[in-house]
Amino acid sequence: MGQSIRELKGIGEKTEKLFSKLDVRTVEDLLAYYPRTYDVFQEPESMDRWKEKGQQAVCVRLDAPVSVKNTRNSTITTVRVINEGQRLWLIWFQMPFLRNTLIQGERYIFRGRVKRRGSGWEMEQPRIYSIDEYQSLLHRMLPIYGLTKGLTNQAVTKAVRQALEQQPLQEEYLSDEFRERYQLADLASCVTAIHFPRNQQQYLQARKRLVFDEFLLFILGIRQLKERAETTENFYPMKRVSDTKQILENLPYQLTDAQKKVWQQIEADLQGESLMSRLIQGDVGSGKTILAYLAMIMAVKNGYQAALMAPTEVLAVQHYQGLLQLFQEQGITDVRAELLTGSHTPKEKRERYARIESGEAKLIIGTHALIQEKVCYHSLGLVITDEQHRFGVKQREALSLRGRSPHVLVMSATPIPRTLAMILYGDLDISVIDELPAKRLPIKNCVVGTQYRPKAYRFIQRQISEGRQVYVICPMVEESEDIDGENVLDYVKRLQDELPASIRISPLHGKMKPKEKNAIMEAFARQELDILVSTTVIEVGVNVPNATVMMVENAERFGLAQLHQLRGRVGRGEHQSYCIFIQGTQEDHMKKRLEILNQSNDGFFIAEQDLKLRGPGDLFGVRQSGMMDFHIADIYKDSDILRQASLAAQELLAQDPGLEQPEHRRLREKIQEAFAEKNVVF
Repeated sequence: MGQSIRELKGIGEKTEKLFSKLDVRTVEDLLAYYPRTYDVFQEPESMDRWKEKGQQAVCVRLDAPVSVKNTRNSTITTVRVINEGQRLWLIWFQMPFLRNTLIQGERYIFRGRVKRRGSGWEMEQPRIYSIDEYQSLLHRMLPIYGLTKGLTNQAVTKAVRQALEQQPLQEEYLSDEFRERYQLADLASCVTAIHFPRNQQQYLQARKRLVFDEFLLFILGIRQLKERAETTENFYPMKRVSDTKQILENLPYQLTDAQKKVWQQIEADLQGESLMSRLIQGDVGSGKTILAYLAMIMAVKNGYQAALMAPTEVLAVQHYQGLLQLFQEQGITDVRAELLTGSHTPKEKRERYARIESGEAKLIIGTHALIQEKVCYHSLGLVITDEQHRFGVKQREALSLRGRSPHVLVMSATPIPRTLAMILYGDLDISVIDELPAKRLPIKNCVVGTQYRPKAYRFIQRQISEGRQVYVICPMVEESEDIDGENVLDYVKRLQDELPASIRISPLHGKMKPKEKNAIMEAFARQELDILVSTTVIEVGVNVPNATVMMVENAERFGLAQLHQLRGRVGRGEHQSYCIFIQGTQEDHMKKRLEILNQSNDGFFIAEQDLKLRGPGDLFGVRQSGMMDFHIADIYKDSDILRQASLAAQELLAQDPGLEQPEHRRLREKIQEAFAEKNVVF
């Protein structure tokens, strides 16, 4: 454990608890809590060039008098200015003294968030700068951190400054020659510069080094994991069983050629001399789940237990019910399946733990509850994780280490380009299901502007009248000062105003309690709701074949791979499905990106195209991939750095396979530190 943040001045018990909600408990955690974006002081722009609402700075002469109006609850100060023929109303609350501060005829720079007001603009609570004062701030980048209620950006900034002053300089662990070859800045200066960059160039240098380090340590770590897996004795040898062949013959559909090929690979792995470590990549609906069930049945019929871990309770329940249905259809009565999730009562959990430990429960399906310390397995021979990127290495390893290392099968519908998957999943063999079942109707897509909304609402109404259901996705839960975009809570009200009262609409978002989310998803699955207005929490969710429309607001705010994942929520039943991507901005490069979704329903093609279109221009903002538990790296945005780090890892391991030479001591320690976060011990 490092130094507690309580030791920083001004951080008491209450603030410590707020920081712990962000997983920041030590000074080291704080320094690795990088800004999510930056407030950049740009050159003031004339108002005739403003295109949309957001943060702006404008230089104007104050020609009109300042007006102060008292209302019952507040004092409103306003002044109207003209710039390039455009009108701007400046508004301040509870600041009547500005009438004496602002001098008529003087030039000022006003900076704040703007929005349309008739044919002009409105700026609330703008900051006021003299021209010289603003000039001194030009191109400065002020950090903006992810926050939790009760914690301000100023408090985080102050704590980070203090930590940087108190902490000893980060010890360099890459040689000068190595850093020169890969054009990497020194580590100590980068940790400071990522929080408080003097300019964009310094920010880019710092970010490149920190991203490179994250990738390098990760790649070196998983290469060591692979080596360890290859030398680990297989304590769970298996033979081919007739039960799986019989199930395949009795299924009401034929496996696709791609599914057959992958099943052969899984069967061969389970019969092999070494442990299986395999990733199945395939689009939503490509048929990964049936292969997982077959692998579990093969393990059980060979005398072992098998566990399947899902990222959400809804998905765990869906897998459990799917398995029970398969057993019923196939007449399998001698295998007990157990469901284990966080919402069971203590008594129910104790009973399930006992059945798992005794071996009575052969197939165990659940959430993170499967890796709690209280769960003891009788003979766990196979571990399957669904949507691997939701767990990362951490939980996969934790589940693998319940006793002797079992066979590991990982399923993912996240379409990572194969070139990147081979690097990121270096400890796994990769299988791809690149073929959808023949009965699936291709989803019909369209990319449209906000003016299309009335037509979209009429279309949604028709679909609901035909008995279908609809998803609407918004980028935010509630209105934000920092980000312009549609939010779930306001959108529900808008739809209730626009659509007939008989249409049942519900919000769904990550701030809800798990039980509440599950209840809403289950109600939607039972067709008790017509429209679900949600954030991306439904990206991995329950299977609702009756849902035929996916409408995504502010589609430009999502990565293409993520939009494709969302689209996978529809098109799962017998009815024609549709996806409407509403673009909240008219920027051409955004339109070009979204048009790729119009061209193809193939996730791997989309991921490759997404990779080509992402460039260094996408500097700030939320990471798109949200994968592998990286603090700052993004596998799409930083794909070039990922490839560089992979080459560097190969080079280091070629020189020193075990990283045992004295000059690699600190590098070994850094790998151990990085993977300690993921509960993996080398």
